[in-house]
Amino acid sequence: MSKLLEGRVAIVTGSGRGIGRAHALELAAHGAAVVVNDFGVSLAGEGTGETPADSVVAEIRAAGGRAVTNSADVADFEQAAAMVQQAIDEFGGLDILVNNAGFVRDRMLVNTSEEEWDAVIRVHLKGHFAPLRHAGAYWRNESKEGRARAARVINTSSGAGLQGSVGQATYSAAKAGIAGLTLVAAQELGRYGVTVNAIAPVARTRMTEGAFPDMMAGVDGGFDAMDPANNSPIVAWLASDDAGDVTGRVIEIEGGRITVENCWSHGPANDLGSRWDASQVGPALRALIAAASTPEPVYGA
Repeated sequence: MSKLLEGRVAIVTGSGRGIGRAHALELAAHGAAVVVNDFGVSLAGEGTGETPADSVVAEIRAAGGRAVTNSADVADFEQAAAMVQQAIDEFGGLDILVNNAGFVRDRMLVNTSEEEWDAVIRVHLKGHFAPLRHAGAYWRNESKEGRARAARVINTSSGAGLQGSVGQATYSAAKAGIAGLTLVAAQELGRYGVTVNAIAPVARTRMTEGAFPDMMAGVDGGFDAMDPANNSPIVAWLASDDAGDVTGRVIEIEGGRITVENCWSHGPANDLGSRWDASQVGPALRALIAAASTPEPVYGA
């Protein structure tokens, strides 16, 4: 067993299947004690009564690691607080929070219902906020008591949130919000010794197989570029002590390729020095657009 994360305690949300499961197994393989969270829902977020987290916990324990099951709805504020407390009570603290839980209800924008919008925004965006809010409060209190922890947060954004994705307006909006949340949390929690980064993973999961069936094949020369486990070594390193100088970053992972995303940055500008007249805006803005970088194409365009 690697010692990269020895003695550290992690929560991984949505870790009963797919990318989250791979994260939980990877962190445990590097010595972390893991709270394996999974609410047990279908691809569309409906309750199934399944407890896939139990099998992940059993696998970790069989390999000599430490893990416990948690079935909290991470978008429920009080349940998220109890999940953080479970890590503290069970393993003596919390060092790593991997926010991964989510589901999709893909629709073209004009076909999206209010219920579908609310459900997806809730699980992705509030489901990141609630655990992060409670973990952050814990780390702040620890710091004030002279027990600052080298804590790490790894959020889960998406290329859909950074470049957009046709048929996934709600999901894209939520994942863009997570990227923004990551930037703010990195600044606010840095004073307590906490780093906050996000990954934009590419993998074959329940969420991607239906939307991108051709892309999800991904096997080339024996290397499965779409294996969810390809994302997890990057998460393990970001969760380590060695990553203490890396924060506020969004990192896209596709097979063996990792990319540091630039996200939004100031481009060409024209300062008139006074209020613009509407008749002046067109020529000025067109000149700036011509000088700016071409946007990344929207997935599915």
